[in-house]
Amino acid sequence: MLAMRGMCVRVLLHYQRTSGRSVGVASLRTSPSQLCQSRSQSQGSDPLNSGVTVKLRTRLLVSLLFGGGLLGAWAYVYWEKQQRRWQQRTEQLRKVALGQGTFSLVDHTGRRRTKQDFLGSWVLLYFGFTHCPDICPDELDKLSAAVAVLDQDASLPPVQPLFITVDPERDGVPALARYVKDFHPRLIGLTGTPEEVKHAGRDYRVYASPGPKDQDGDYIVDHSILIYLLSPDGLFLDYYNRMKSSEQIADSVRNHMRSYQRL
Repeated sequence: MLAMRGMCVRVLLHYQRTSGRSVGVASLRTSPSQLCQSRSQSQGSDPLNSGVTVKLRTRLLVSLLFGGGLLGAWAYVYWEKQQRRWQQRTEQLRKVALGQGTFSLVDHTGRRRTKQDFLGSWVLLYFGFTHCPDICPDELDKLSAAVAVLDQDASLPPVQPLFITVDPERDGVPALARYVKDFHPRLIGLTGTPEEVKHAGRDYRVYASPGPKDQDGDYIVDHSILIYLLSPDGLFLDYYNRMKSSEQIADSVRNHMRSYQRL
């Protein structure tokens, strides 16, 4: 401000010398302070500053639009990738041809059941036998716990647990009825003739081989230990071995449900 006033006084003295007459500072129509104010106002409305502001706003708007376009393009590419991955997964499952056949067995209430009865439902399926000392109970406990975890999420459809015996000679309807009571209340036990049971297991490539009988006629059945996940289309989607916990199974089933697309 002091520099501005000094400039105004110099303008006044120059005017006095060039005009050839003495003019007082107070007699000027425009005082130095008014000149300074006018100068300050002219600087405040500098068109150069306004132009810079407009350019910055324009660049910001362009950047936002460009960034939004990139985000939209990335989302579309991701969706396309997921679609291709699902199609490839479906084709792989069809080539495997696992669990695509049907079965006709009797449940633990004596009712005849086929695979078509479970279409439209998510299914966790386990093959075992009621005389199994430890592995089968452990796996069915794990399966039941996974179903219970999924039941806590009301946004998810219910999962149907199934147990198919690989020992139809000892696992009749009464034996299954007693056995399934120890696990999830929705668990359905299935049995049938040796040929019917073998056909159901063969469709899922289940290995089962009875061992030698002891003096009491008891024996152990050596069999594959897997829990199968079936989609509402009846298509095999995944399997879980003994290393998988109930929480891991529940997480996997939940992910399959969220990415599922009906065929």
